[in-house]
Amino acid sequence: MQLINEISFLIAQHVKSKIMPHFVIDCSENIIQLRSPEEIIDAVYETAEATELFAKGDIKVRIKPFTLFTVAGTKNDFIHIFGHIMQGRNTEQKADLSKRMVARLKSMFPDVPVISMNVIDFEKATYCNKAMV
Repeated sequence: MQLINEISFLIAQHVKSKIMPHFVIDCSENIIQLRSPEEIIDAVYETAEATELFAKGDIKVRIKPFTLFTVAGTKNDFIHIFGHIMQGRNTEQKADLSKRMVARLKSMFPDVPVISMNVIDFEKATYCNKAMV
């Protein structure tokens, strides 16, 4: 019985480590004139799902177009994705996630000069949501 409880605990921990990725897309407003916000959101969602790092129903994506910005002193278009994910992935997995995202957006926006992403871990110990209270 003890072994079954330990295995159940490990499985639950593994499942929890895959939850709650948030992908926030910052971009120049012109980006959503080139492609629809829905198309961009779907591309980010599908790319995140394809990594198999996250449970399909837990992936969250939102987009924030900006009218006021500067990029290295210019008004050139840009896309930057902030990936907020639960701790537990290694550096190689996070780097692969970033590379896949940038490659996907580069194929959609070949003329956009700045396309980038960073991944930020959040701690299980400090994470809380409505269901946990």
